[in-house]
Amino acid sequence: MSFRTTPSVDYVEDVSPGSGALPPRAWYASSDARSLSLNGSWRFRLSATAGAEDDSFAEEGYDAGNWAEVTVPGHWVLQGDGAFGSPIYTNHLYPFPVDPPYVPTENPTGDHLRVFDLPSDWPSDGGAVLRFDGVESCARVWLNGTELGEFKGSRLAHEFAVGELLKAGTNVLAVRVHQWSAGSYLEDQDQWWLPGIFRDVTLLHRPAGSVADFFVHASYDHTTGEGTLRVDSDVDGRVLVPALDIDVATGEPVTAPVEPWTAETPKLYDGVLATDGERVPLRIGFRTVVLEDGLVKVNGTAVLFKGVNRHEWHPERGRALDLETMREDVLLMKRHNLNAVRTSHYPPHPAFLDLCDEYGLWVIDECDLETHGFTEQDWRDNPVDDDRWTPALLDRAARMVERDKNHPSIVFWSLGNEAGTGRGLTAMAEWIHGRDPERLVHYEGDWNCRDTDVYSRMYAFHDEVEKIGQQLDGGTHKRRELPFIQCEYAHAMGNGPGGLADYQELFEKYDRLQGGFIWEWIDHGVKHAELGYAYGGDFGEELHDGNFVCDGLVFPDRTPSPGLIEYKKVIEPVRIEGDGANGIVHVTNKQDFADLSALAFEWSCQVDGETVESGSLAVPALAPGESAEVKLPEPPADGRGGERQWTVRALLADDTSWAAKGHVVAWGQMAVGARPLPSFPATDRPVVEEGRITLGPAGFDARTGALLSIGGVEVGATPRLDVWRAPTDNDDGAEWQTDTRYGVLWRTLGLHRMRHRLVSVEAGDDALTVRTRVAPAAREVGLDTVYRWTSDGERLRLSVSVTPEGDWTVPLPRLGVRFGLPEADRVEWFGGGPGEAYPDTRTASMIGRWQSTVDRLQTPYVRPQENGARADVRWVELGGLRIEGDPEFWFTARRWTTEQLDAAQHRTDLAAGDTVWLNLDHGLHGIGSQSCGPGPLPQYFLKAEPVEFSFVFSTTR
Repeated sequence: MSFRTTPSVDYVEDVSPGSGALPPRAWYASSDARSLSLNGSWRFRLSATAGAEDDSFAEEGYDAGNWAEVTVPGHWVLQGDGAFGSPIYTNHLYPFPVDPPYVPTENPTGDHLRVFDLPSDWPSDGGAVLRFDGVESCARVWLNGTELGEFKGSRLAHEFAVGELLKAGTNVLAVRVHQWSAGSYLEDQDQWWLPGIFRDVTLLHRPAGSVADFFVHASYDHTTGEGTLRVDSDVDGRVLVPALDIDVATGEPVTAPVEPWTAETPKLYDGVLATDGERVPLRIGFRTVVLEDGLVKVNGTAVLFKGVNRHEWHPERGRALDLETMREDVLLMKRHNLNAVRTSHYPPHPAFLDLCDEYGLWVIDECDLETHGFTEQDWRDNPVDDDRWTPALLDRAARMVERDKNHPSIVFWSLGNEAGTGRGLTAMAEWIHGRDPERLVHYEGDWNCRDTDVYSRMYAFHDEVEKIGQQLDGGTHKRRELPFIQCEYAHAMGNGPGGLADYQELFEKYDRLQGGFIWEWIDHGVKHAELGYAYGGDFGEELHDGNFVCDGLVFPDRTPSPGLIEYKKVIEPVRIEGDGANGIVHVTNKQDFADLSALAFEWSCQVDGETVESGSLAVPALAPGESAEVKLPEPPADGRGGERQWTVRALLADDTSWAAKGHVVAWGQMAVGARPLPSFPATDRPVVEEGRITLGPAGFDARTGALLSIGGVEVGATPRLDVWRAPTDNDDGAEWQTDTRYGVLWRTLGLHRMRHRLVSVEAGDDALTVRTRVAPAAREVGLDTVYRWTSDGERLRLSVSVTPEGDWTVPLPRLGVRFGLPEADRVEWFGGGPGEAYPDTRTASMIGRWQSTVDRLQTPYVRPQENGARADVRWVELGGLRIEGDPEFWFTARRWTTEQLDAAQHRTDLAAGDTVWLNLDHGLHGIGSQSCGPGPLPQYFLKAEPVEFSFVFSTTR
């Protein structure tokens, strides 16, 4: 005989989606039916295994007074100061043995109890539904001691009928949540593993005759300007849209002249679905999505997606987001010119989609499915190609589509992400096409486009993207006739991504290329008292992928990164360029649907970076795709004779729902003439006495030629050649990348430990010349470097000439000089700003006069790395010095050395020293996005070749 010694937990490893839940239906935020939020403080008990405790905690009268408490929505590993375990981050490796459908016996299990009182005025008629909007990864539910069922599908809604179980007065809701389950094999997304009830729990009254499921069909005919509305409902009722004078029965179509919905013009009509028992507000957007002429078209027009992938994230609450955080994401996207979002890699909280409808964003709604870890075994036993798992896959597809089907913002359903290929995916696609033929189906893994309506790729290099645009990529006949999008590109990990402007140029050049979605929106840093923000490995995980989880356009606190600022400029909806010398501006409307009537234009004229005059500029309300030439006014008179330029801005003419009047949407700059270069005759000669050389305002060490001071400004460390930068995540690249990872080669070559050999110090008639050789240990390559100092008595010029020796097979990280100043804080410069820029991330760098402090010059990447360079600098002032460049240069200033920056793993590893280290760079190597994409394009390489550059120093005190 046999007997069981622990409670049955077979459901945890069952491949089925669960039992007891109601069929999925459309989600809506509110109605006139009563509801009760069960969010708040719940009693909580953590067990090490799934069967460690029996079910008695679910019974009425159970005493949980000695249990801990957690907040719902929430993840228990982000609460309790570590008492409830820790987060785990992996990119694609399963943090448990791959033995589907089995999971480890060590399976953290959280028992949750919520005792609640039913309001005294809760209706006594009808029924009730208990809704869970998200639980990771498997939940079993009881109400008042009666089991309701169990479910999997962490980012999907599940409802249970509970009307007969509710009691007047006190009720007890019990939920057992398992961190690991068979469902975990379907949820291997690149993110933290975070168990818990992390979305809302709501009790819904269901009056007799209340709304069940309904489907809003609202199409638009762009040839007639009419929209056709039909609302199919499981329960008969009427549909009312007062603004359109519509009052029809459910299931009946009605046509009327309407304003269409687009991401640029998100017109919503307020309506009501009224049944005998309930009135549900509707927000109706009329639009039609088709695949036509090999293009994705909305309302008859091809769309260019300027998008981003968005995981749900908050640095303290994980994936438990409130409405205001979601709104903040949408507003940031709109203010930075994004028009699309892919909900990687699961359906978001449904309120986020309401916001996309309201503010205007195209959406790829992605199913909660990824089995990426099976790539480690060549996709053997992949659930998407195993018929036993197909019901679970179809359940996930249905729960996504049925929940979200009434959102006009959604133009694609996505089957999931990085799940290989298989029969289950085909079944999902067939079901979705049948259920909702009014939208398209996306899945990146289907390169042959057997099941999908678009050819989608991730991280395709620029040259391949161009071949695809030229239709030279080959593939199946069906694929060659489909449009192309990059569902992921430009990996925004650390400093970067570089090459955005080059991608956008291709997207705008070839019709077939319909844009893409940056990876990704936000750094998933976990707020940490000692580390600032923690990433993979900081919680002692056995397997982890480090800071690969910090790869967003915004930092964990939602501060925009330089990457987002760059992206805003690259995708701006108005192109402004022209001929500054002749005062002509060429304006192009790059939008797909809206004209320029919502924008006002203004011009300003700068001399040496300072605005001397400004005014409004009359620009026609150009239709999408149209261009116009506009004449600028006569430039204002100014006797300074400095560098002159025009700046033209496109601003919001009035307040909008997403930004205030005056918000800058686009801008362009046009030079009027060439910049006067700094020059002076070398009239002073070096004077040698008592171990010191004096040249004009400067003093040098006679033995080494080291600069000691300029005027009254002491120099803590002499300027000398510097080629090293703290490698960025994109410099180091990913281990799986097939192209050259230069960050690794730089370190192998020894560029981080260059040695400087003094050859000679020569005090000549009109110059002090210091000759050196700079080279890494153990290598024969080197850089012959000559520093030539001259002066006119008040100013000091440093001319640097560099001649490579040996066979330099790699580009240089940087090329310039580095020196130290003992005192510096306030910084002012004339050049690119206000933020950082590098050779392939400089589109958003605006020429002007800028001010900052040394501390504010730093970009706070979660993992410290090279950052903070300002481009196209004419001059910079700090620490009592003014430094002018010939030609323009890059500068960085920080309170730690490059070596200290290189060694740091978190921001808190960096401690300010007594010296400000200043880099004046003639050149920098590009950034690229090789952390999961291409490295810099060849035109952004900093080649080791002969070069000469100079700087002019003077004092400001």
